[in-house]
Amino acid sequence: MTLIKELDYGTPESKSEKLVALTIDGHEVSVPEGTSIMRAAMGVGVEIPKLCATDSLKTFGSCRLCLIEIEGRNGLPASCTTPVAPGMAVKTHSPRLDAVRRGVMELYISDHPLDCLTCAANGDCELQQMAGAVNLRKVRYDADGRNHISARRDGEHNRDWRPKDKSNPYFTYDPAKCIVCNRCVRACAEVQGTFALSIEGRGFGSRVSPGMGEAYMESECVSCGACVQVCPTATLIENSVIEIGQPEHSAVTTCAYCGVGCTFKAEMRGEEIVRMVPWKDGKANHGHSCIKGRFAYGYALHRDRVRSPMIREKITDPWREVSWETAINHAAYEFKRIQAKYGRLSVGGITSSRCTVEETYLVQKLIRSGFGNNNVDTCARVCHSPTGYGLSQAFGTSAGTQDFDSVEEADVVLIIGCNPTDAHPVVGSQIKKRLRAGARLIVIDPRRTELVRSPHIEADYHLALRPGTNVAMVTALAHVIVTEGLANEAFVRERCDWDEYLDWAAFVSEERNSPEAVEKHTGVAAHLVRQAARLYATGGNATIYYGLGVTEHSQGSTTVMGIANLAMATGNLGRRGVGVNPLRGQNNVQGSCDMGSFPHEFPGYRHVSNDDVRRSFEQAWGVTLDAEPGLRIPNMFDAAVDGVFKGLYVQGEDILQSDPDIKHVSAGLGALECLVVQDLFLNETANYAHVLLPGASFLEKDGCFINAERRIQRVRRVMSPKAGYADWESTQLLAKAVGCDWNYSHPSEIMAEIARLTPAFAHATYEKLEEVGSVQWPCNDASPDGMPIMHIEGFARGKGKFVITEYVPTQERSGPRFPLLLTTGRILSQYNVGAQTRRTENRQWHPEDVLEINPQDAEMRGVRDGDWVRVQSRAGETTLHAKITDRVAPGVVYTTFHHPLCQTNVVTTDNSDWATNCPEYKVTAVQVSPSNGPSDWQERYRKMSELSRRIEPPVDVAE
Repeated sequence: MTLIKELDYGTPESKSEKLVALTIDGHEVSVPEGTSIMRAAMGVGVEIPKLCATDSLKTFGSCRLCLIEIEGRNGLPASCTTPVAPGMAVKTHSPRLDAVRRGVMELYISDHPLDCLTCAANGDCELQQMAGAVNLRKVRYDADGRNHISARRDGEHNRDWRPKDKSNPYFTYDPAKCIVCNRCVRACAEVQGTFALSIEGRGFGSRVSPGMGEAYMESECVSCGACVQVCPTATLIENSVIEIGQPEHSAVTTCAYCGVGCTFKAEMRGEEIVRMVPWKDGKANHGHSCIKGRFAYGYALHRDRVRSPMIREKITDPWREVSWETAINHAAYEFKRIQAKYGRLSVGGITSSRCTVEETYLVQKLIRSGFGNNNVDTCARVCHSPTGYGLSQAFGTSAGTQDFDSVEEADVVLIIGCNPTDAHPVVGSQIKKRLRAGARLIVIDPRRTELVRSPHIEADYHLALRPGTNVAMVTALAHVIVTEGLANEAFVRERCDWDEYLDWAAFVSEERNSPEAVEKHTGVAAHLVRQAARLYATGGNATIYYGLGVTEHSQGSTTVMGIANLAMATGNLGRRGVGVNPLRGQNNVQGSCDMGSFPHEFPGYRHVSNDDVRRSFEQAWGVTLDAEPGLRIPNMFDAAVDGVFKGLYVQGEDILQSDPDIKHVSAGLGALECLVVQDLFLNETANYAHVLLPGASFLEKDGCFINAERRIQRVRRVMSPKAGYADWESTQLLAKAVGCDWNYSHPSEIMAEIARLTPAFAHATYEKLEEVGSVQWPCNDASPDGMPIMHIEGFARGKGKFVITEYVPTQERSGPRFPLLLTTGRILSQYNVGAQTRRTENRQWHPEDVLEINPQDAEMRGVRDGDWVRVQSRAGETTLHAKITDRVAPGVVYTTFHHPLCQTNVVTTDNSDWATNCPEYKVTAVQVSPSNGPSDWQERYRKMSELSRRIEPPVDVAE
């Protein structure tokens, strides 16, 4: 492998369709109108020297290196800020230009440390490269004069010198090497949208400053790495590069965190990862990233990694390290023994949304063809299963309608039940960029998120509803749209079932669904709801983003269908800038659903009872398949407690920490006779496991992930699996041991099988992905290059379906005993249950889960900021430190679930969505009171967890 280099065209691409012809150094070239001369020159292979210019940022024109001569014009204009013009004749090199450029470069070098041989950026420094490009050989200026380089000058303290800032664990800021090109400041503003950096001082005193002269860790910096990526010197540089050195080779792969699916270049020295660089051609991220994908990859090499299979007879026994053969044979024997004793339906499996498409496909295939039942489910059950159900009912497909870039043409953005800047940061930045350009914003959320108000961003409407009242709110919006004549009747008549629309319109028009009537449920002033509805219906292209704050409710599916109703009623579907966009939580949660990980569906969302579909899989797999749906995850726990479900294979999911009502989950897991966990770490679920199969990180495998915009992207192996096998290989070993005749030699063969059996993936082969980079399903004869925008001419189900969305109050209500409503979510630096991010330096930003509580509620309970508080619900209790903030309204408290010892899900209940059993994480009635420290449950859990992690010295005992 070689180190992949990306071309930098200096300035952004023009989107004009009109071409302009000009001559550059004698070469004739035609480029889109609005293209800079710098970019046009790159088109004919002429690279004009530059320092402040880069094609990910707007033109700036400050470094004065890219000067050119234009025939018939005076002076030397900057090529980055000068657009092309018809008939223009440009010279990029001449004795005059060369002399001016050398003079400019001399000034830069005269105030720059000349430590190239020992500098971490040596060989990857643009200042160094440009000095060579302009043929600079000596500097005439006295280095002993006033400078920013040394701490002392002439025996006196140098007031212009500043020490390195090493406060951020991932990168170092060295002011002595700064050339004040403004790239980092512009990247923070234009790309990330945080505005954490600025230039302080004037003239010679100008320097980059985080915040108000603060250290990076004390500023508003979110550590996305955009500033580091664009820095042309070693002013901002990754600590990993300082410690390891420059990379030798690289491969393009896909991030294994959230559902955005950012593309990265994994840069390596041997098998050691040096850094993850956002890939400029990544269709989902366009060269941007967040702290997790950019820097938090250290978990892949963490000392906690399980590198050998382990088994134990009882969960109170210590673990024994064994060979792969022993562990696989033991697991297979136990599954066959259990089925022989308790019946075919007594075992099942759970696929992982962190593993690849191919790996989740194999797990569901193992359950169906190897175990002979449909007892397979996935983590989407507890997050986005209402999305699959609701959108399939309305549109006929179980996925979002748009690509992420569609937001660039949105005029109105409606965000309900999601916090993109924390949970999906790259999409959050893209939304902020569009809002700064003039789009208007409606936020429906109980909590004041960053998008409600942040630098250069403020929502037009923040509808801070009570948790659990989404359906009432969405129906109230529909009431205004219908009763005020704002619906797009032409779209509805053409694209939707008109009779169903009339029934729905009559329902939402009822007075009980008016903003005034539902105000008693939502707590949101009726006039705000009316104004927000009018903006959504009449503001131009309107797009909806939603997340777990919609789906994780007892009426999650109803809300999803209500959102679809709004989009159809206003005609906001089938073109760019509109649509319904569920933001998926994990890297491959869309893919795990697509691959048939639900107990009632084969890959491609086709029901197991469909004879034709089932027959196609039977012929391909050579087995007879069950026509009856299997158990969902909550049903598995219930059946385990009842003594009829006894064996479970869990691939890469920590259900004990992530699922609700932990006491019930632990009871179910404790009742199993064989629990096989396949994971990178001894996770919390492994406390109850009998077999532990080591997992492989995304850096150690080939395959594909599918992101929230249905984008199928390659994952490429850059290092050998630390435990010997990729996850697909260990699943195949288990399948063979239970009697399956599988002989895959590479994930590409698995994808080829998926393509043969799943119509929406017919052309989604590795050959196709290598050719075009990525595709968005459906990718078949009808759309061979994928489908970025869905439902352009019609819905997959034919006519769009309007569904009556009756508001049914949740059973979980506040009252005298439990007067507060707890809702949960994520924070930027952490991910899901924290198994990955807690094993990186990200823990410095969020070392524990805390309880956000309004000052009014805190004062009533005698709680001060930082105090231990007890959070008690009908299901259980836990203790957390309090954080007093007005981001939550009175009567609402909020926390995250990233740390196992905080035990957030001890208090969440077993209430769930009526259609899909998705848990109601977002509404739990609680009482909060002062506490002296961790609860008895937390202490017992900590001791049990420590006991469960005991490992005996390596030994292999033949079974």
